[in-house]
Amino acid sequence: MDCDIMESDILESLEDLGYKGSLMEDGALNEAASVEVHSPEYTKPVAWVVSELKLFCKLEENVEATNSPNEAEGFQLEVSGLLTEMNCPYASLTSGEVNKRLSTKKNCLHLLTYLVSELEAAKMLCINVPMKKDQEAAGSEVFQELKTICMTLGMSKPPATITMFQFFSGIKKKVKETLAKVPPSHLGKPLLGKALGPSYWEKIEAINQAISNEYEVRRKMLIKSLDLTVQSFGWSDKAKQQTEKLAKVYQPRRATLIPKSSILVAHLLGARHDLSKILRTSSGSTREKTACAINKVLMGRVPDRAVADPPPEMPPWQKRQDGPPQGGRGGGRGGYEQSYGGRGGYEQGGGRGGYDHGGGRGGYEQSGG
Repeated sequence: MDCDIMESDILESLEDLGYKGSLMEDGALNEAASVEVHSPEYTKPVAWVVSELKLFCKLEENVEATNSPNEAEGFQLEVSGLLTEMNCPYASLTSGEVNKRLSTKKNCLHLLTYLVSELEAAKMLCINVPMKKDQEAAGSEVFQELKTICMTLGMSKPPATITMFQFFSGIKKKVKETLAKVPPSHLGKPLLGKALGPSYWEKIEAINQAISNEYEVRRKMLIKSLDLTVQSFGWSDKAKQQTEKLAKVYQPRRATLIPKSSILVAHLLGARHDLSKILRTSSGSTREKTACAINKVLMGRVPDRAVADPPPEMPPWQKRQDGPPQGGRGGGRGGYEQSYGGRGGYEQGGGRGGYDHGGGRGGYEQSGG
């Protein structure tokens, strides 16, 4: 098949599938395919088609778009693994050296043609094949929310021919009828009283996602700290005998602690003005719901867990102890009770500045100065 015809068919198919990338412009796909797999722009539609295929087919391999020509080798390896898993029948895309299979413009377009056709076939099969009972029972999160709304309002199951506009109009009408039967101040004023456009809702969704990610990290840390605390309780000899009993009590409660946040943007729409009032955790109205019997338990005397101080690096300073009396030497320096000849000694027979000297300079009670 001619490359121009292949390019035209690929662009038409991508448009039908909902792709809105930069390659939809005139000549963009031809230019990207000419650079072959080294063009990051070429890898973007390939990665997009693969991500859409994974929604309909159970594929383990994944293909990521590249950001620079240096990542072309890794991209080709991912494509090779994907085509092997999909049992691709085209030898030009599955045989030969991996790094040379997408070295021509024709093969690059051929790869896109194959992946696009597989995605189209998967979508058609999904429409023709009826939904399984287990999938219908589980459904998506949106389906479950709408089902809960209908059950709460006492609405019957909507017919299959009803449009989404008619369905939501019926819900709105039922809500107004229900609110008319309750006192005016039953729900209170909404916290969000201004209508927002699509761009604002996207920003609110992004803010909520960022806060939810932060909450998940903090909650994981708290749950890990709880696990370590409970684990430390089992270190004692007495607790080791109750390991099974401890696990039987703790594990069911631990399984209910989910790290992810369950707060959605829908909660913002349902929030009322009373949520804007910040109450202290120690206030009376709050303590009515948080008080429990364990708050009245008083702790007894806690054993001292202080560890003995380590030995000093240097021995403590001590006053010099008096040595034994020295005698028989007349020329000692600084000795005690020397008979004579020392300097600065006590009770010396002759010296300078000593006490009870027989003769010296400046001494006390000296016999001669």
